[in-house]
Amino acid sequence: MEGTIGEIRLFGGNFAPRAWALCNGQLLSIAQNTALFSILGTTYGGDGRTTFALPDLRGRAAISSGTGPGLSTHKLGARSGTETVVLSQLQIPSHNHSAQFTQTAGVTHINAVADSANQEDPTNNYLAAANIAGTNQIYSDKTPDSQLASSPVTVTGTVAVGLTGASQDHNNMQPYLVVHYIICLQGVFPSRS
Repeated sequence: MEGTIGEIRLFGGNFAPRAWALCNGQLLSIAQNTALFSILGTTYGGDGRTTFALPDLRGRAAISSGTGPGLSTHKLGARSGTETVVLSQLQIPSHNHSAQFTQTAGVTHINAVADSANQEDPTNNYLAAANIAGTNQIYSDKTPDSQLASSPVTVTGTVAVGLTGASQDHNNMQPYLVVHYIICLQGVFPSRS
């Protein structure tokens, strides 16, 4: 399979064809691959004296170097990104959690008895007409037959919500299909013009 030295292609096989290598970041000898080294240099690694590295595209998407419109600058050979990331609260956009309060009673009633009072203790009794006989009886044990007042009730409270993110990894992968990237080791030397 003829190619241009340094050319990278996608290949669906489970091997690299003759004169090609998988882009797995392996170190190669400069002495045995002078043409490829003259193109790649140490952009992808190696000591530059005896070795240089091929690009390592395992688990990575390739992007072009430079600055696209409205995008950041990317240098040739730079790596970035991760498969998973733990989001902090600062990375999560501001948002609201809805809560629903169920009102069980919306109005309180003050009930009374129209008859004369016959009790001093308010427990299980109702307001009644005062007993003028000089006692402290102002309550009655009879069933209430009138309503003195109704008051609306305002329900307030707080809502507790779970931790945001809970320090768990968030999958950061785009949809993908795994194939090999291969690089041409021997072939046509590329011309700059």
